[in-house]
This record gives sequence, C-alpha cells and structure tokens, in this order.
Amino acid sequence: MDKIIHCTIDLPCDAKMAFQLFTDNQHLESWLTVEADVTTEVGGKYELFWDPQGRENNSTIGCKITVIEQNELIAFEWRSPVQFKRFANSADPLTHVVVCFIPDGSGTTVHLLHSGWRSTDEWEQARLWQERSWRFAFTRLSENISSMLV
Repeated sequence: MDKIIHCTIDLPCDAKMAFQLFTDNQHLESWLTVEADVTTEVGGKYELFWDPQGRENNSTIGCKITVIEQNELIAFEWRSPVQFKRFANSADPLTHVVVCFIPDGSGTTVHLLHSGWRSTDEWEQARLWQERSWRFAFTRLSENISSMLV
C-alpha cells in the first residue's frame, strides 16, 4: 500500500494569500527554498532549487504543475534530494504533491499530501526524510508568516 505524507498547517491569512505562499516565487523563497521558478498553469514549471549552483541536485528541476485551481488547490510533481536521486528521480511516475487551501474562520487550513512512495526500504528512507523536511518547512512557514503578510 502506498504510504502518504500528510502535513497540515493553520495560517492566519485568507486562502488567496495561503495559495500565494505555495505559488509565488518570492514567497516560496522566504520559507521553502533558496530559488523558485514556478509558472502557475497546468504544465507550468514547479522548480525549486536548494543549491542554485548545482541545479541538477537538490532541486525539483523538470517538475510540472498537474492541477491548479486558483486559491483552492495546487498539485505538482516532486523530485528527491541527491541522496535518493538514483532511484526516486528516475521513477515513473515521480512522487506527487497536492496542497489544498480551506478557509477556516479568519484563516486558512492547508493540507499537503505527498504520495507515490514505493514499498522498498530505500523508498521508505526517502519518504521519512521528506516527511521530516515538510514538517520543518511548515514550522519555518509558521514562524515567518507574520513577516510575509506585510
């Protein structure tokens, strides 16, 4: 059975702003990555670079948006970091991320689902690493949200 990473965060902003945190290059660079190149349309790029000098490693280079509903949902392919690149980044299909934005009173609840993990031990190590990384990123987003809302 496919194991799924599921992370949630409650953000003190409307769904439009929450959506921008995952789709706007400057916002992504403030909490998730060093450099972002996102084109917000189906088939558009969802490329994030943690080491812009070595773009082929530790990036989502080549990843595309698969679904986009303004202020409601975005889904995109995902590539793993260099230590899992050998098997994870040549998999067909790649792992896949879906992010939903649900208005909740004065804020927005964000649900992130990351699927496509295979069942071998090395895939499980990659999944556990990625789950820790998403949780760390959401903590960083939570800590930095007030400065992003200015």
